[in-house]
Amino acid sequence: MLTEDGKHLYVSYDEYHNLIEKLAIKVHQSEWAFDTILCLARGGLRPGDILSRIFDKPLAIMSTSSYRAQAGTVQGNLDVARYITTPKGEIAGKVLLVDDLADSGLTLNVVIKQLKENYPAVTEMRSAVIWTKAISNFTPDYTVEFLPTNPWIHQPFESYDAMRAQQLIQKWSV
Repeated sequence: MLTEDGKHLYVSYDEYHNLIEKLAIKVHQSEWAFDTILCLARGGLRPGDILSRIFDKPLAIMSTSSYRAQAGTVQGNLDVARYITTPKGEIAGKVLLVDDLADSGLTLNVVIKQLKENYPAVTEMRSAVIWTKAISNFTPDYTVEFLPTNPWIHQPFESYDAMRAQQLIQKWSV
């Protein structure tokens, strides 16, 4: 649900999963045959996992991080892992790069540059995200929703950003 002022987008678990399914349809309808899904953790983990299951393709993971301050609400320096975790040796062939959103576009641009420089066995790459903001300087190959007002997206699992184990103990104690 987008707020009236267009500054916040609240997404339920059902909506989130529906959007991932719509993303899968877009990728499928393109008829592009890929070998591996590379998700960018953390945001791309959930969509990457689901797409990996739907397309029955191996899931590789590259850790990236920029939203760490103030329970994940402030963008800081971008950190990109040096290595990719993959069940198939080194990543190669046609790769579908998956993240949750193209916000500024910085992460996707940096990751693609790093992949081109360090992984010559990757022969082709396409990108898939749930949301693309108007401010993004990156245009994904596949996206479900374009967000012209650049809202802050409140994903359904964000409550865990500020939650700690002690709070869970209190919640579940009888």
